[in-house]
Amino acid sequence: MIKRIKKFKKIRIHREGTDTLLYGFIILAAIALLLNRLDNKLPFWSFIVIFGVIYSIVLNFYRCPIRRFSEDDDTENIVVAPADGKIVVIEEVEENEYFHDRRLMISIFMSLFNVHANWFPVDGKVKFVNHKNGNYHKAWLPKASEENEHADIMIETPDGQEVLCRQIAGAMARRIITYAKEGEDCYIDEHLGFIKLGSRVDVFLPIGTEVCVKMGQATTGDQTVIAKLKG
Repeated sequence: MIKRIKKFKKIRIHREGTDTLLYGFIILAAIALLLNRLDNKLPFWSFIVIFGVIYSIVLNFYRCPIRRFSEDDDTENIVVAPADGKIVVIEEVEENEYFHDRRLMISIFMSLFNVHANWFPVDGKVKFVNHKNGNYHKAWLPKASEENEHADIMIETPDGQEVLCRQIAGAMARRIITYAKEGEDCYIDEHLGFIKLGSRVDVFLPIGTEVCVKMGQATTGDQTVIAKLKG
């Protein structure tokens, strides 16, 4: 079993959002100062309320919670949710691109209000990372898994089982960021990547894997156990 390495950075705002939030704040503050010079304060307060709410939503989107899986620190055969969101698919599918056999697919849809950082679902080693261009269907649709722009990360666990994690762009998400690198060891608690705006993450597991979640269940990335691999 791979010895887990704890890598923590006290990040409250994800690094992907620092520039957006900083420049956005500067622009909004400048506009607010100009509006505040008007004799009629209604435009100023309307601007503060409307864009204050919008900025808060964006700020929430770029949150980066500090998390550590703590189920006795035993991650052998454990599969954790790679993202915050809601379970939208639990089914056996034919996976003909890599495995060429049937796999158990568990999918998590991330709304605009979820944290959009992605975590590695298992401990292991990254076999490859493959990015594919595609469409931008609504992320919860079945065809989104294959037809939308996506990034595939294949992970081999310490006992030789292969787990495929797929980051999928949605109708609004136009940028997939993947930190995983081919050949590197990976661990639960580490960030796999980030997807901007509404999107989805699929996990393809061996048939016979024990499912630990149900349809519609809310998940917390790096915390919710979604499945247990066969020993």
